[in-house]
Amino acid sequence: MAAALAAGLPGPRSESWKYTSLRALAARGFAAPVAAPVDAAVVAAIPSPRLVFVNGGFDAALSSLADLPAGVELRPMSQALAGDDPRAVAVFGRVFDEADALFAKFNAALAIEGVLLRVAEGVHVEAALNLVFVGAPGATDAAAHLRHLVELRAGASATVVEHHLGAGAHRHLANHVAHVHLARDARLVHARVQAEDTGASLFARTDAVLAAGAEYRRADLELGAALSRHELNVDLQGTGAAVLAGGVLLADGRRHLDTRLGIRHQARDTRCELPWRGLADQRGRAVFHGGIEIQAGADGSDANLSNKNLLLSDAAEIDSQPVLVIHADEVKAAHGATVGRLDETALFYLRSRGIPEAKARALLVQAFLREPLAVLGDASLAEALGERITARLDAKDPS
Repeated sequence: MAAALAAGLPGPRSESWKYTSLRALAARGFAAPVAAPVDAAVVAAIPSPRLVFVNGGFDAALSSLADLPAGVELRPMSQALAGDDPRAVAVFGRVFDEADALFAKFNAALAIEGVLLRVAEGVHVEAALNLVFVGAPGATDAAAHLRHLVELRAGASATVVEHHLGAGAHRHLANHVAHVHLARDARLVHARVQAEDTGASLFARTDAVLAAGAEYRRADLELGAALSRHELNVDLQGTGAAVLAGGVLLADGRRHLDTRLGIRHQARDTRCELPWRGLADQRGRAVFHGGIEIQAGADGSDANLSNKNLLLSDAAEIDSQPVLVIHADEVKAAHGATVGRLDETALFYLRSRGIPEAKARALLVQAFLREPLAVLGDASLAEALGERITARLDAKDPS
């Protein structure tokens, strides 16, 4: 806490915060989170196994863990800490030395709750494990800090779906730090849907470490909140490790969405595939930084980053920074970023087939934003997420 207070909020001179201003946030005050009643209908459509947190606190009544398969440990982090789980204690003891990691520092000082997920060696979990974080209205604006640990042992596989939801209008702040550890040949499919209330602020950081042969497939949908920033850091430490991570930033109204990737190839024959799509409309702003580093000795690495963006309003803004640093030989690497309007030729083609202009535009935008979901390698999950995108586009922020 002392380090965080001494550093203060990062400003425009901080390269990693250059395009995301925190001045409005600095003028606000936040209380400690308090429990709030939430209608069960808010989470009724999310199947079991389901672990639910409301305003940062575990809600046993809304959670459902009856269908948890053997070899899977899924519980609130507070329970693990109460039992003196050494791995959980070690995770909460981690500190962050980076000068601009302010929210990670706050998390290290203040987090007392979160998710602990472990999958035993060789266990293959068929059903998706759902982690639900609900923001609910309260008497004051509150700040909740949560720390998570996801561990898959050797040869294990699982699918995790994160849901960040609003159960009414609020202006809370949520601050998540997640540690993902994949042992040799483990496989994790991870989808994160951020659909918080339009007044919420959300900061998230994911630090993933992959051993030899591990595969991390991930999709992030940034569909809600007033201010949202997610940092995804992946260390490919073992030979043949792979991360396939795609995402969607839908910034309309006055929404500000910021995503920052830091992928480090540290071993031979590692791979990353990073397709990200952004859309900015009205007075929204989308910020994307895609950083890939291929370190010395990581020969045979294959790295691909594609960040394509649609700008639908003269008042909207998109900032894209693809960064590729190579310190090894015999690698394949490509990265690029584009910002543009809808393809007029494609629009003309659809209209020539009798499709009204508004419908034609909607179809093109939907297809554009659904592209990254293919990285999941799960057709049914990708379709479900695609429907979330379509529903969000149909209810775009009118402000």
